[in-house]
Amino acid sequence: MKNNVLLQVFGSIFLAVIAGLLSGPDLEIFGVTYLQIYTLIGQLFLNALTLVVVPLVASSIIIGTARLGSDGSFGKLGLKTFGYFISTSLLAILVGWALMSLITPGSLQEIPANLVSAAEKTRLTELENASHSNVFETISQILYKLVPSNILAVASQGQMLGLICFSLLFGFFSSRIESQAAAVIQSFWSGIFQIMMSMTQLVMKALPLGVFGLVAKVIATTGLESVKPVGMFFVTVLLGLAIHAFVILPLMLRFIGGVNPLLHFKAIAPALLTAFSTSSTAATLPITIDCVEKRVGVSNRICSFTIPLASSVNLSGSALYVCCVVLFSAQVYGIHLSFVNQCLVVLMTLLTSLGIAGIPSASLISVLMILQTLGLPLEAIGMILAVERLLDMSRAVVNVFGNTCCAVLIARSEGETTDVIKHFKSSLTI
Repeated sequence: MKNNVLLQVFGSIFLAVIAGLLSGPDLEIFGVTYLQIYTLIGQLFLNALTLVVVPLVASSIIIGTARLGSDGSFGKLGLKTFGYFISTSLLAILVGWALMSLITPGSLQEIPANLVSAAEKTRLTELENASHSNVFETISQILYKLVPSNILAVASQGQMLGLICFSLLFGFFSSRIESQAAAVIQSFWSGIFQIMMSMTQLVMKALPLGVFGLVAKVIATTGLESVKPVGMFFVTVLLGLAIHAFVILPLMLRFIGGVNPLLHFKAIAPALLTAFSTSSTAATLPITIDCVEKRVGVSNRICSFTIPLASSVNLSGSALYVCCVVLFSAQVYGIHLSFVNQCLVVLMTLLTSLGIAGIPSASLISVLMILQTLGLPLEAIGMILAVERLLDMSRAVVNVFGNTCCAVLIARSEGETTDVIKHFKSSLTI
């Protein structure tokens, strides 16, 4: 099934390139340009994705935070786990930020003016002007977004920073009220989350059609000029994921956990292969738990707490990708973000990483959210969709690997003397 989706996406990209090159920006049919048709298809897909952003992100963060606050073993173990989540996600984001700043793949091409509407031009001008304002004013604007006066108003306007902050507080304190009321509230938001997940999966069934419209629009307007920056973006993200997975996480395993990274990697190989083939951290969850318990040797007490929570909160590979996409979009449209505004991107990426669903292409929701908040055109997503699927599979592997590292490090900090060699060898004889 997953292979069919992958083939459909690649097929739609191939057809979009051909259609965009043949039609160009001016070819018409019955008085309507093909470019307008491509725009309609792509925009409808983006609208459908944007439609579920607010309820999906709010419910996901509320449920995850409530779970942290209500778990009986939260205390010291919860603080350690949450501290690891924040640390690894932040390190991954900083790697992506550094590579995007050094390589700047988006600067290889500037999007033609006719791809940007008048309203978007106004927002871009405001954003560029804001990036040159003094530091105090910029920080003040960030704080105003964190603490809005009307949560419904900012959510409807796409200003998600306040919604995320509100959801974190709401989720935490929903676990502090009377147990019966807390159960009702958490059951309600759990139902909302499940509904939004189902709607998101329905929207993602139209991914090949949406990819066709968005890619065809870019190709019809820019020709093959977009291939070079997208290719460089693809290489940049893969390089960032490789640094995080093969340098940062192994160093943490070796010097903090005292574990051989190579043996750990071999022990969890089945989970990594499943993550790559399904592009889903959530779908890989049962296999991940099995590998960490039976092949690595982490106790069920640690594993049952850290791994399920990590599958929705600790998605460091996705966080790196989201940061790269947002910065790439700014580079493509020639927006020079100030250092403070880039810090805002890092902060928003870190916060939204707490609510990225562990399903294929769920990171696009976070990307849309941040682009809306910054006022960047959503059409920039159309350029990266050509490589989205492969990057989705790759970052799912990094997400799962990071989650297993978390379980091992937390276990070692709790005094467990996990013998990866013994458990790994014994699992091979079963």
